Amino acid sequence: MPGFREVSEAIVANIERVVIGKRPQIHVVLAAVLARGHVLIEDVPGVAKTMLARALAATFGAEFKRLQCTPDLLPTDATGVSVFNQKNLEFEFIRGPVFTNVLLADEINRATPRTQSALLEAMEEHQVSVDGLTHQLPVPFVVLATQNPVEQEGTFPLPEAQLDRFLVRIHLGYPDMAAEDEMLERLRAGNPVSNLKPVLNAQMLTQMQQHVANIFVDPQVKDYMLRLVRATRETSKLALGASPRASIALYRTAQALAAVEGRSYIIPDDIKRLAVPVLAHRLILQPEFRLRRESGASVVEEILNSTEVPSGITQTFRPKTVGSGAGEIDGKVN
Repeated sequence: MPGFREVSEAIVANIERVVIGKRPQIHVVLAAVLARGHVLIEDVPGVAKTMLARALAATFGAEFKRLQCTPDLLPTDATGVSVFNQKNLEFEFIRGPVFTNVLLADEINRATPRTQSALLEAMEEHQVSVDGLTHQLPVPFVVLATQNPVEQEGTFPLPEAQLDRFLVRIHLGYPDMAAEDEMLERLRAGNPVSNLKPVLNAQMLTQMQQHVANIFVDPQVKDYMLRLVRATRETSKLALGASPRASIALYRTAQALAAVEGRSYIIPDDIKRLAVPVLAHRLILQPEFRLRRESGASVVEEILNSTEVPSGITQTFRPKTVGSGAGEIDGKVN
């Protein structure tokens, strides 16, 4: 049976066949999925937001559906609708695209608030209620959403309360010249995402999600994380700091990132790497600092620079590499 680290490396390598030069972002996205969270990929057009989501979904080998969000998209177009069957004279529920393992919600900010709420409710509750009946979503269930923050015409920006439903928000940015040159070479014969083969299946993904909970967190590292979160509630630049849900999100995502990178324990650098992707989109700036063009990310960076990092951490156990014993995954890596 393959180890956790072996499977993680195979996942990252498979995605990098399509998305080049973005390994840190791929690690964060993979960590979010393994922490049972949803991912918002926000950036300007043409930087492979949709490509990354499609590559991740293809790599998982689980059931995948894509929802192209538009202003005329109805909530029932996403969740499903009850239709009267004239043969048996009964209503039957026709499932929408949310009934899948991996859902790509492309350009989510183009959907109306009503449709966004229906989708985000499914993300939070892992169920859909229609006509008084509750329908459970498959396990695992992951939403990868993309949005363009630049073009605002005809869009409906997600409010802060709904942004909080996403475990992480990442930005890809432009590739460097070497990565862009390699991208042109690979795309010369066609789009490689269509030829990606699955590396694992839904059962293996579920096992990896369960294993993440076993990653050790030193009390001093946990204290460092809590001090960062509390600092967001005390700074004068924010009208709303990070909630306890944000603390849980940072804790779980750090465990997953440590596992992805082959460790059975988290280190302060895991917290520092994840602070902006996990916390920034959950914060609300004071109006005067918004006018000064500050952002949630800049405030988090400022807090990171002013918060003391724990040193000389005493491990209460002997750290081991993830990949054997409890880290074994039932299945075969393709």
